Amino acid sequence: MPDVLDVSPYDALLLLSFGGPEGPDDVVPFLENVTRGRGIPKERLKEVGQHYFLFGGVSPINDQNRALLDALRKDFAEHGLDLPVYWGNRNWAPYLTDTLREMVRDGRRRVLVLATSAYASYSGCRQYRENLADALADLEAEGLELPKVDKLRHYFNHPGFVEPMVDGVVRSLAELPEEVRGRAHIAFCTHSIPTSAADTSGPVEEHGDGGAYVRQHLDVAQVIADAVRERTGVDHPWQLVYQSRSGAPHTPWLEPDICDHLEERHAAGVPAVVMAPIGFVSDHMEVLYDLDTEARAKAEELGLPVRRSATVGADPRFAAAVRDLVLERAGDERGQEVAPCALGALGADHNLCPVGCCPARAPRPAAAGADSPYA
Repeated sequence: MPDVLDVSPYDALLLLSFGGPEGPDDVVPFLENVTRGRGIPKERLKEVGQHYFLFGGVSPINDQNRALLDALRKDFAEHGLDLPVYWGNRNWAPYLTDTLREMVRDGRRRVLVLATSAYASYSGCRQYRENLADALADLEAEGLELPKVDKLRHYFNHPGFVEPMVDGVVRSLAELPEEVRGRAHIAFCTHSIPTSAADTSGPVEEHGDGGAYVRQHLDVAQVIADAVRERTGVDHPWQLVYQSRSGAPHTPWLEPDICDHLEERHAAGVPAVVMAPIGFVSDHMEVLYDLDTEARAKAEELGLPVRRSATVGADPRFAAAVRDLVLERAGDERGQEVAPCALGALGADHNLCPVGCCPARAPRPAAAGADSPYA
C-alpha cells in the first residue's frame, strides 16, 4: 500500500458544480433556480428549456460529475490520499446547503472546495463563493458548528487540465480529411460573459480590457497551440471565440460568437475548423447544444468541415491534477514552501481571492476569500 499523503489540516474535499435537470419535469424548476430574482416569466423559461428537451430533459452535467467523483476517489485511494470527497450543486440536487450540512454532521471541520470552473470571473468563481456564504449562513441559523472552507486555486493552466485538451485537439485534427487538415483553423471556445464582468475579473490590479478572464484563456490557448505545433509539425492559426451568450441584447458581451466566427473563417477561405472548448470542464449542455448542435448546423450550412475536440471530463490526468492542487494547498496552509505547477506565461493563480476580485454588481457576502465573513 502507498504511504498516506498528508492533507492536514483538511479533512474533506467538496466538488461544487452548477447542477442540471435529470428529467423533463425538472427543467423549468431548475431554470427557476438559475434565474431566481430576475423576474423571468415561466413561459420564457419553457422556451429556454427547449435546449434540454432536445436531450430528453436531462443535462449531462450530473452524470459527468459522478464520473469525476469516481475518478477522484479512485486516484486518491491509489495514491494514499485519505480525503473523503463530497458533491454539492448550486442549482439542483444534491444542493450545496444539504451537502455542507451532511459534512458537518460527519464531523468535517476543514473543507477544500473544487469548483467545476477553471478561470477567474464572477460567475465562475465569486458567485460560487457567494453560494458557499449563503449555505454557511443557513447552517449557522440552524445552530450547527460551521466548518472552515477554502477554495482551490484556478487550475486553467495546470498540466493535468491542459494536456488532455492538447490530445483532444490533435485527435480532432487527425479526424479531418487529409486534404484540409494542414490548413485547419483552431477556434478555442469559452463561455461569453458581459464585457463589464470580463473587465473586472481577477484581482483589482488585473482589471482592464478583458481582465483576468480573457488573459487566462488566451494564455491557455497559446500553450495548447504551441503543443499542437510540436506534436503535428504544423503551426495552425487560432482565435479565442465565445458562445452561450444570454441576457439583454443591448448589454455588450464578449465576441466573436462561434457561429459568426465560422462564417467569417469560411468567407476568408479557411478549409476546416476544430472547435476546442477550453472554457469547460466537461461536455455539458452548453457544449452539446451550442457547439455540437448550433455551431455544427452552421458549419453544415456553410459546407465547412468541423470537428469538436473533447473537454477534460474525468480524465485521470485531471484527477491527478486535483490531487496535486490539494497537496499544494495543504502544504501551504501548514506553512511549508510549495512549488505550484503551472504552464504558460501567467504562473500559478492566487490561493486566496483578494478583496475586489471579480466583484458583483450588488455586493454580497462571499466565503473562502480575503473578504469572507467566515474566517
